Amino acid sequence: MAEILGLGLTHSPSFIRPDEDGESSLKRTLRTNDRIPAEMKNPLNWPEPMRVEFGEDEGYASAVRLRERMVAGFRELRKELDAFNPDFVVIWGDDQYENFKEDIIPPFCVLAYDEFNCQPFDNGNGSARRNVWDEGADTVFNFKGHKHGARALVSGMIDRGVDMSYAYQPLHEPGLGHAILNTILYLDYDRKGFDYPVVPMLVNCYGSRVIRNQGGSEERSPDPDPPGPSPKRCMQIGAAAAQALQESPYRVALIASSSWSHAFLTEKNWWLYPDIESDRARFEEMKAGEYQAWAGISTAQIEDAGQQELLNWACLVGAVDELGYKAEIVDWYETYIFNSTKCLAVFR
Repeated sequence: MAEILGLGLTHSPSFIRPDEDGESSLKRTLRTNDRIPAEMKNPLNWPEPMRVEFGEDEGYASAVRLRERMVAGFRELRKELDAFNPDFVVIWGDDQYENFKEDIIPPFCVLAYDEFNCQPFDNGNGSARRNVWDEGADTVFNFKGHKHGARALVSGMIDRGVDMSYAYQPLHEPGLGHAILNTILYLDYDRKGFDYPVVPMLVNCYGSRVIRNQGGSEERSPDPDPPGPSPKRCMQIGAAAAQALQESPYRVALIASSSWSHAFLTEKNWWLYPDIESDRARFEEMKAGEYQAWAGISTAQIEDAGQQELLNWACLVGAVDELGYKAEIVDWYETYIFNSTKCLAVFR
């Protein structure tokens, strides 16, 4: 009988950059988004917690506090992962126009690769992308896949009525897209190495925006794409994955990776801050073990709240509901100025 551990965290790209480097997502939005009404670019018209968080230093002190909290959480999750010592990890993460492109967009896809070779800090022109580890453009990370485990997972899900797609090699993006890669980089924040084989399960979280936005915040087409999978379907996928793995001989960590509501997706808040009220409601349901409440959320509600990436967590929530696990919250961080609410949790 298999043993399974559940983990949840964020893959927010902001933790790649040093806090003193560049501009925050809010400052960039204020500078580049011409859809924001002029009056909402004035901090005096922002919610009070947002003004306080932005402060007189344009959010720098808040950025330092956020990183301290998140890094402490990443270290705690890594401790849990090492103590569990899995045979492989399954990571639910969104594909943002990396391999899900115009030629094919599945709702889900398991990457059954032998290995993943990633060069995350290469800007493509010989220069290095600035990062907190000061690693160069030529830094390559080699992560092991687990093809046998991936095949067992896909086969078990198909046996349970889930027509799961899979891939043995990348279609467009070599290595790993940022949702999966950042997850590993953060779980290895202290660079002691990450030897656990990885089985990514990509989710078409962005649905109606996957081609229209092409992985960015700006719409490149007025026409929406078909929707992504619903929260209920994501939970069913997670439950089927848990069932399939329970009958396997493996020790597996199931990991959901994403922040929750995203400001750049939340039109009703002028793309300035996330839907914290909706995030808080989903958090209270998860913390209380009321997982099936998520199954009643519609795609329209997800898109209205800018919670597209929460679908990664819905997969994990479906799995832990099937397993009868409870959430142990490592950290919960509500923010107005750093694009998205963050949650770190362990499920057992």
